[in-house]
This record gives sequence, structure tokens and C-alpha cells, in this order.
Amino acid sequence: MTSDPVDALQQTLAAEHAAVFVLAALGGRASALPTSPMRAALDATYAVHVERRDRLRTLITAQGAGPVAAEPAYRLPSPLDTADQIAAEALRVERSCATTYAALVAATSEAERRWALDALVTTAVGEDAFGGTPEALPGL
Repeated sequence: MTSDPVDALQQTLAAEHAAVFVLAALGGRASALPTSPMRAALDATYAVHVERRDRLRTLITAQGAGPVAAEPAYRLPSPLDTADQIAAEALRVERSCATTYAALVAATSEAERRWALDALVTTAVGEDAFGGTPEALPGL
């Protein structure tokens, strides 16, 4: 965890790059399964993470820094053949992002902190779609 706001924004952007990649792959795998609420949840979650990634790039640029680039690829667990396996990985991604947003809340202030807190709460609540259960202090 870092107390420097720009470093925290960069770490959160790196997490969002990974989330976008993994959620896209999960959506692809889920498309081969029968239609389910999880597929719609994956689509919606993917869109939220793309929006957050783009917002983070804007916030970092506004601070006069260059946004960290995405890795060329990210490791996916294997297998990802069943709805349960896909949901478990989506839940892992959401929990990882919640942890990252909790660190961002701690490192930022004012509008950036409000935005990070909203992302933390939304992510924590969204875990339900992938089998998550409520936690007293999500992301910690």
C-alpha cells in the first residue's frame, strides 16, 4: 500500500487493466454456456471496469503523470469450463479490485476519495452476482 495518491492511482489502474482482460476472457468462456444471470452480470461488470479504467487514465493524466500500460496478457486459471469456475474467478477479480480500491480510498482525498469509495462499495455489492457474501469491511 502506498500513501502517494498518484502511485495509488497507478496501482489501481494496473488492477483495472487486469480486471478488464480477465473479465473479457470470462465473458467469452461464459458465452459457450446456457444463458444465465451470470452472463449478464459479467457483461455489466466488464463495462463498469472499462469505465473505471478510462477514468483512472484521465485522473492520472490530470496529475501530470503517464498512465501505467497494461501487460501484454494476464494468466487465467484453468479450467474455466463451468459456470461455477467462471463465477469463482469473477469473484476473485472483484475481491482483488475491492482491496485495491480500499487502498486508493486511504491514499486519496476529496473528489478522488469519493470516487474510490463509490467504486469500492459498488464492487463489494457486485460480488453477490458471483456468489460472494457481504463482508463487514470489504477490501480490507
